[in-house]
Amino acid sequence: MKTTFYLFSFLILSSFISCNDDESINEIPQMMENSEPLEASFQQNVSYGNDSQQVYDLYLPANRTDEKTKVIILVHGGGWIEGDKADVTGYISLIQQNNPNHAIVNMNYRLAVIPTIPAFPNQFLDLKAVITKLTAERETLQILPEFGLIGLSAGAHISLQYDSVYDTNDQVKFVADIVGPSDFTDPFYADNPNFSTLLNFFTDESQYPPNTNFATALSPALQVSVRTSPTIMFYGNQDELVPLTNGDRLNAALEANSIEHQYTVYDGGHGNWNTIQFADVEAKLSAFIEAHLAID
Repeated sequence: MKTTFYLFSFLILSSFISCNDDESINEIPQMMENSEPLEASFQQNVSYGNDSQQVYDLYLPANRTDEKTKVIILVHGGGWIEGDKADVTGYISLIQQNNPNHAIVNMNYRLAVIPTIPAFPNQFLDLKAVITKLTAERETLQILPEFGLIGLSAGAHISLQYDSVYDTNDQVKFVADIVGPSDFTDPFYADNPNFSTLLNFFTDESQYPPNTNFATALSPALQVSVRTSPTIMFYGNQDELVPLTNGDRLNAALEANSIEHQYTVYDGGHGNWNTIQFADVEAKLSAFIEAHLAID
């Protein structure tokens, strides 16, 4: 089992790995009637569940209100078995610079441990729990519960799947997919003789109908419908972990369902692009945020 586990990790695992165990620091002031405009605020390791991994960092902008301040959620990568919110903190400064009036949530989720703790649907439900908590705290936080999701690698897979399958209230307004696995029926995965077994290890079968084809059910490209949100995608044409065909398949599904989308392919691998390419990601992502999660 250990051999196949490492094979799966090699195929899909992203390289964003680190750790952050800091405790909560700053308290968030509540909006009081007739009070002065709120200052920017930060809260670290906010708990949204009983597991120690179910925490997020919250960045609230100055002058926020529950009528305009929309929320961007960052979802890290790590092949569903590792990674941490600290891995994507670089995106926070970019968003604060280019889209300064948005609130930002940088979340952790329960990591899979084979064979005892599955990834699916736990990680989709963790994203749902974050959105549910933030929505319930709208007045206290002074945010408008409309969301954009930015996911990297496995985090992009989680974000895409959540948007098309779990976002029944249409609170997600866009998804940014950075080298995310999107179709497990792709020969890149399906032709691996161990893949079906490995996918079963990652899945809590009791949470799905009997005889579910998990390769299909867990593939965001195969879940796209008219309900899917506008999507911006970034892939590398030399990616050895997530093949470019996954980007192509997701792009085709979005086109077939007339979903607004952008698709950019860079010369390079699994997000290890050059400075010019990353500047292009930044510019396109910022513009997409302004187009689909505008602060009125």
